[in-house]
Amino acid sequence: MTVSVVLFTSDLRLHDHPPLHAALDRSREVVPLFVRDRAVDAAGFAAPNRLAFLADCLADLDAGLRERGGRLVLRSGDLADEVGKVVTETGAEEVHLAADHSAHARRREEQLSTVLGTLGCRLTVHDTVNTVVAPGTVTPASSDHFAVFTPYHRHWAQQPVRTPLPAPRTVRVPEGVGSEPLPVRGYITGVSPALAAGGEWPARQQLSAWLRSGLGEYEDGHDDLGGDRTSRLSPHLHFGTLSPVECVQRALRKGGAGAEAFVRQLAWRDFHRQVLAARPAAAKRNYRSQHDRWRTSVSARQDFEAWKEGRTGYPVIDAAMRQLRHEGWMHNRGRLLTASFLSKTLYVDWRVGAEYFLSLLVDGDVANNQLNWQWMAGTGTDSRPNRVLNPVTQAKRYDPDGVYTRRWVPELADVAAPFVHEPWKLQGLERAAIDDYPDPIVDLADGLARFKRARGRT
Repeated sequence: MTVSVVLFTSDLRLHDHPPLHAALDRSREVVPLFVRDRAVDAAGFAAPNRLAFLADCLADLDAGLRERGGRLVLRSGDLADEVGKVVTETGAEEVHLAADHSAHARRREEQLSTVLGTLGCRLTVHDTVNTVVAPGTVTPASSDHFAVFTPYHRHWAQQPVRTPLPAPRTVRVPEGVGSEPLPVRGYITGVSPALAAGGEWPARQQLSAWLRSGLGEYEDGHDDLGGDRTSRLSPHLHFGTLSPVECVQRALRKGGAGAEAFVRQLAWRDFHRQVLAARPAAAKRNYRSQHDRWRTSVSARQDFEAWKEGRTGYPVIDAAMRQLRHEGWMHNRGRLLTASFLSKTLYVDWRVGAEYFLSLLVDGDVANNQLNWQWMAGTGTDSRPNRVLNPVTQAKRYDPDGVYTRRWVPELADVAAPFVHEPWKLQGLERAAIDDYPDPIVDLADGLARFKRARGRT
């Protein structure tokens, strides 16, 4: 076979890349292709933070290919049509693609298969490129997917994990294949000020550093808001600049409780993908309806705006929302707290919060974002759908000294613990010193009572 096309999507790396490996095995020349899909823009998924991170990733991928004698080919438009044009230009006989399982990815694969079929070109889809275990590999006897994580994880952990593949030494690209200029991060507006850098090289540097110095503390420290001891690898996993298979293998080689806890988080990632693969409508609809009649009043919209702006009067909630705006990323414990607060304490539809998260999160992944929101709203796979996280109790547990809170809510920089988590309890001059910080927009007891009434729990 003379020419194959490797269509990169959310797998923007050269290490452990099965589609690229297969194409190089079968063809003398390969076209590494990325298409800026018009459908992604039309769906509103092209948020500034992800576009900026993507620009970094594409530049890094192109640089890596050029070091090996190749280059990245960039096109824009309808994905299937653009791939078809490249196939026609090069006479390619195969297109290699990483499997994905969202509704959009399924439509993309169907359209691509149709177009390539008319050109006599074969489409080969590769599993376990962006997951450790492919959706549908393990299923319970009575269903097409697991709805509970614990039994899923038990089966997931028993699956063989393939050996990661090395990066290729040489990539030969056919001459004359046209490419658009790569996007430049600096030209993208609306980007969070402290957005992390994208690309495979920084991803691999970050992974190695974290495995060396952070993994051992992960089990005990991953919920420590002030300590910030998570891996922060989620953006790289989302864009595929890191292989989850390689992450699992390298963590398990290190061993220990931290490695087990980290690998368990990667299992959660696969769990959500197998749920969404089986129930694609869960991206927008309740996985399990609680017959909620969410608040839609003027006061509800005002509460939502206060939540967005980090002005709810609950410091840990405000800190997390401000971190999101500044970094395009949020600590996982913060995600749980802010989602519970919006959907249960304020009783605002989880979809409103999920959409706002996707407008800012650099790791804005449909499966993880939507299904984690449903988990916290009690409409997803959580076996305790009516649990409510108390932001004060949680703050005292996971930010006991107020380090995280003061970092993101400077109005409270001089407030000592425990008042930093309950500033409304300050009196006199101490309260006057922080008069630019708002009182709580809702009493927690009132919010809980409203939620219980709505769910028929009173």
